[in-house]
Amino acid sequence: MADQIDQGVPAGFKPAGFSPGFLDLAGPYFIKRGGGPPVIGCRVGDQHMNYVGVAHGGVLATLADVALSYQAFASQPGGLPVSTVSMATNFLSGAKLGDWIEASGQIDRMGSKLAYVSGSIRCGDRLLMTMSGVYAIIRPRSNAV
Repeated sequence: MADQIDQGVPAGFKPAGFSPGFLDLAGPYFIKRGGGPPVIGCRVGDQHMNYVGVAHGGVLATLADVALSYQAFASQPGGLPVSTVSMATNFLSGAKLGDWIEASGQIDRMGSKLAYVSGSIRCGDRLLMTMSGVYAIIRPRSNAV
C-alpha cells in the first residue's frame, strides 16, 4: 500500500501525518509547505468514487474542511487547535479516478474566538470546488476564578 500511496505524488508534497482515525480513511492526504499557504493534496482512488464514476461529493467536502481548518491551525506557531462551526461548498466540477487534487485556502479574518477561511480545490487548472468556513478557536480554559 505504501508504494501505491507514494506513486504519483507531485514534488514537494509529503505525507500529512494528520491524527489517526477518520482522516486516515478519507485520504491519504499529503501536504506542501513553503512559498505561501500550505496546500493539501490527495490522489483520487477507488475508495473515493461514487456510482457515477467521479469522486463522491463527501470526499471533496472532507478535503475542503481539512484544508480550511489546517489554514487556521497553521496560522500560529505550534498550531492553533480549531473546530468546524460551519462550512459552505460550491461543487463546480468532478474529479475522476487517478486525479491529483489540491486544496488551498486563506484566512479572511481571524478573531479571538473565530477564524473565517475560504479556498478552493483544483485538479491542475480545473476548478472543482470553492468553499468557505468558520472555525472556533479552541483555547485552554483558565483556572482563574
